[in-house]
Amino acid sequence: MTKFLSDNAAPVHPKVWEAMRVADEADNPYDGDAHSAQLDERFTDLFGRECAGLWVATGTAANCLALGTMVHPHGAVVCHEEAHIEVDEGGAPGFYLHGAKLMLAGGEGAKVTPEGIAALIDPIRDDVHQVQPHAIAITQASEYGRTYAPKEIAALSAFAKKRGLGLHMDGARFANSAAFLGGSAANAAGNVDSLAFGFIKNGGMSAEAVVLFDPEQAAQVKYRRKRAGHLQCKGRYLAAQILAMLHGDLWLENARHANAAAQDIASGCTERLMHAVEANELFVRLSPEEREALRSQGFEFYDWGDDAARFVTAWNTRAEDASALGKAIASL
Repeated sequence: MTKFLSDNAAPVHPKVWEAMRVADEADNPYDGDAHSAQLDERFTDLFGRECAGLWVATGTAANCLALGTMVHPHGAVVCHEEAHIEVDEGGAPGFYLHGAKLMLAGGEGAKVTPEGIAALIDPIRDDVHQVQPHAIAITQASEYGRTYAPKEIAALSAFAKKRGLGLHMDGARFANSAAFLGGSAANAAGNVDSLAFGFIKNGGMSAEAVVLFDPEQAAQVKYRRKRAGHLQCKGRYLAAQILAMLHGDLWLENARHANAAAQDIASGCTERLMHAVEANELFVRLSPEEREALRSQGFEFYDWGDDAARFVTAWNTRAEDASALGKAIASL
């Protein structure tokens, strides 16, 4: 079977395995090791502005720990109605943020806009009887595989600052958006306050990064990370994974490969595509019978409602498999 289920289904990149093997020697526990000590500098170099980087084991934790620096228990996070933190994190934001609310905005391609957010929050009275927004969370790439352009992030950042709101980016597929935009991490992140930088979907094993563009917030997140049960005793193995992905821009190389495979498949989908392909996900209109026909040819993927399917490529997707799927869809 040829898997297009999720980039989570892909194996760990060999260079990540090798980095963990090299790190497999005695060192200081928790985050006091030599590998963890390099993260701040490496992320500062990557983004071209001072920042702090902390490892955690999941994207859920990365999102929630970062949002915890911006949102009080009596406040709210504004996000898209189909955002991962709303639909796929099992209520974790409310748990980590001690009851803070998610306020849901609409937007084409699962992307929010300043205008859409304003329409949602402007009617809220400034009094103790109504929950007040404290932050905005956006996803890069979005839940429909759409990428925020730098000008869109700049507009959201300006809006957030004008309204006194924090701006967080869920970057589970951040690398794919950066690759789509030309390869600059700084352009793909813009002027956000924090970023959950995803590595697991892009060839990592068990490490994601919380990147804080206000380094003073790192001290708060370190306490929150411990309290949340994410301060691992042998943190050097997580740090080693992240450093391996950053070294030589492996994170970007892997994302470019996945994006190219997605574009190859897209060439066979034409008018079936529900959204522009701007990362490594494709949402394709297919009837139940057409989906069964594809599965009978050995392709694995997830249904997306009654009349569509989602296909996800990864760092290890073979070019011939992507081409075969594109041709199979075109022939339906």
